[in-house]
Amino acid sequence: MNMQRYIYILCTLLFFSACEEIIDVNLNDADPRVVIEANLSNLQSTQRIRVSKTVAFNEPVNSVGVTDAVVLVLDSRGGYHNFQHERDGNYVARDFTPVPEQIYSLYVEAEGESFHSSCYMPTYVDVDSTGIVRENILGDSYYFATFKFNDPADVANYYKYDISINDANYRFSTVFQDKFNDGLYVTHQVSDLDAELNPGDYISVRRYCIDEKVFDYWNEYQSTNPGSAAPGNPTSNISNNALGYFSVASAQEFRLQIMDMDFDWDSLDDSAISMP
Repeated sequence: MNMQRYIYILCTLLFFSACEEIIDVNLNDADPRVVIEANLSNLQSTQRIRVSKTVAFNEPVNSVGVTDAVVLVLDSRGGYHNFQHERDGNYVARDFTPVPEQIYSLYVEAEGESFHSSCYMPTYVDVDSTGIVRENILGDSYYFATFKFNDPADVANYYKYDISINDANYRFSTVFQDKFNDGLYVTHQVSDLDAELNPGDYISVRRYCIDEKVFDYWNEYQSTNPGSAAPGNPTSNISNNALGYFSVASAQEFRLQIMDMDFDWDSLDDSAISMP
């Protein structure tokens, strides 16, 4: 075997073995890139934005926090919110609760570069009822948190769900749009298919109404990152080749418990299982 062929096979093996690990950002880029993760909502009055940069692929950490960035958020009414560094690239603004139907603009100065994004905060679409159903998929049983509601007619609506099992950290679950069910009565089913759920377990869900560009980011993420493969980089809504996203969303949090019984969803009165 000549040396060129040996190096090629070795690199291929290293590539596929690396892809078995779950990471937050694809670190295949040779040059470090700034990563901005901004998930703002009206769930709380303290907002956080993380600014970091990618590191070499063989480093023990996925990213390194940028500690000397300038982070500002402006709203369309002239409001001005300065985010202060807290630790490890996390920037915080207190007493800041975003208001729906406004456009928010993000400005970041980091690593000698400037980054900008804007995001519209939609009005929240209320849920009529929630519940838990069990479904069989390819012979395996899974529990789903279920949300029923009227989708507003003649308005483009986009929904994002983050999920927590038994009070663990929240993680992205899925996104939906109303392209094919505008104005209809809609059911969304949300789960963590990687978690083994049992009666007595709690499913907590954060339900966000998001703008189109944020939907595009997460829809691309879930389309190109199935299973536990190393994720690629979805198209960011932030300028200047940054990774990450800027989202300002209206939201509500739900907490449901799996009961030790089988529900016949269609035969139950919604009021019996509604948990706002």
